[in-house]
Amino acid sequence: MIANTSKDTKPELRVRRMLREAGYPGYRLHWRIDDEDGRYVCRPDITYPGRRLAIFVHGCFWHRCPTCNLGLPKTNSDYWREKFERNVERDKRKESALLDLGWDVRTIWECKVDSENFDLLFLAN
Repeated sequence: MIANTSKDTKPELRVRRMLREAGYPGYRLHWRIDDEDGRYVCRPDITYPGRRLAIFVHGCFWHRCPTCNLGLPKTNSDYWREKFERNVERDKRKESALLDLGWDVRTIWECKVDSENFDLLFLAN
């Protein structure tokens, strides 16, 4: 797992390039978001602070994409089941906390970025 990076993944780099090409510059990378009391909430992959828009680019394997239906690794499956459950729960906590703070939260799945018909219409809202 040491070779797996949490920043600058291929899907994240592709989304960032697409944002620039589509005329959506000015985002911040891994920008720290705190609550009203100054407590750390999270660091989304891409953030537009002025629009209060947080974008997460999730890998299908690690974050358990609901459409890909990926199985568990065959070895040490109890460990992986718990690991993935923790990942999904953490993602839900982050999204909920951001929504409570008035942020707009968007999640882009790796499989969608890789599809040919992926576009950035989600930013139009």
